[in-house]
Amino acid sequence: MVRKAKRLSLEELSPYLFEDAPRADPLAALPVIDFSQLFDNDNPVELEVGCGKGLFLLNAALASPSTNFLGIEIVRKYQLFTATRIALRKIPNVLVACGDGKAFLRDRVPARSLQTIHVYYPDPWWKTRHHKRRLFTAEFVELCVRSLQPGGGLSLATDVPEYFAVMLLLCRAHPRLSEAAPPETLEATHDLDYLTNFERKARKQGKPVFRALFTSR
Repeated sequence: MVRKAKRLSLEELSPYLFEDAPRADPLAALPVIDFSQLFDNDNPVELEVGCGKGLFLLNAALASPSTNFLGIEIVRKYQLFTATRIALRKIPNVLVACGDGKAFLRDRVPARSLQTIHVYYPDPWWKTRHHKRRLFTAEFVELCVRSLQPGGGLSLATDVPEYFAVMLLLCRAHPRLSEAAPPETLEATHDLDYLTNFERKARKQGKPVFRALFTSR
């Protein structure tokens, strides 16, 4: 069982949170992000859309200290949960934002600025009438392609075969995406040695995991 994260104040979490400063005109459009200014370096940037409780960001940032990681999570409590995990370990190359992933890619991310976009276990919105709420749509794929550098990667995983088929169909149909071999699923050596919390749950329940990797050109 994963232990409950220690509570930290917003002041303690602030170095790990991406939050916009108050604006004189709240209706004005937010500026496109300058990643070199945001992270204070020119290292490559990877974005996780829907970072949940932050297990992927935690492991990826520790494994790749010369890469900057930005997580976007629509649920505020999970943004703070992830930021707490990062802050307790003082990992300097991670920031966590709260907001809608599609809007963030559309309005805040510069074109051809990201090395990789990670989308792991997005909400399947099971009922047919709720499919319109799904993250993964043709519009979302277009936003990802616009945001990726040439040769950049779109990395996907889910345990829902029907949703995975939709992801593959949309990505394979895009003229600027090429399918590549996804990374191999390795046996976990400890309870944090999984791609995400959702993957840990799925694999412990014996569910199949579906992965794909596409590169932008």
